[in-house]
Amino acid sequence: MPPTAKKILLIEDEAFIADIYAHELTKAGFSVRVARDGTSGLQILESEPFDMLLLDIMLPGMHGLEILRQWRTKSPNSTMPVILLTNLGQDEVIKEAFALGARGYLIKASYTPKQVVSEVTNVLGSNAASAIPPANEEARNG
Repeated sequence: MPPTAKKILLIEDEAFIADIYAHELTKAGFSVRVARDGTSGLQILESEPFDMLLLDIMLPGMHGLEILRQWRTKSPNSTMPVILLTNLGQDEVIKEAFALGARGYLIKASYTPKQVVSEVTNVLGSNAASAIPPANEEARNG
């Protein structure tokens, strides 16, 4: 891992899914910290700097949108990009996420872990993951 690896906080309660994403992101050169519930995720987010937040919505302890709401209230000038990574696809949830400043909203069932890495790389503009090919345009637009 390069010394300037971008730091990502992944808040995901399902251990298997968190492990897959953490593995793929680490393999692509990112530094990943995982929180398995909303409350500890917000505490970690407030205690150290990250280059990106990957956030599930349905979490124990605290709902993902509430984490985002509290983060934006406490750090209104933060430019850290937030990508929601969830299986909730309701329009009003998506609209609320973007209203709270989310940069992206990925439906887990529609993206492979490698495509998620590609999306993260695109948002961060990181050279750390330059070996990852761009996501298939049909999959991204479909």
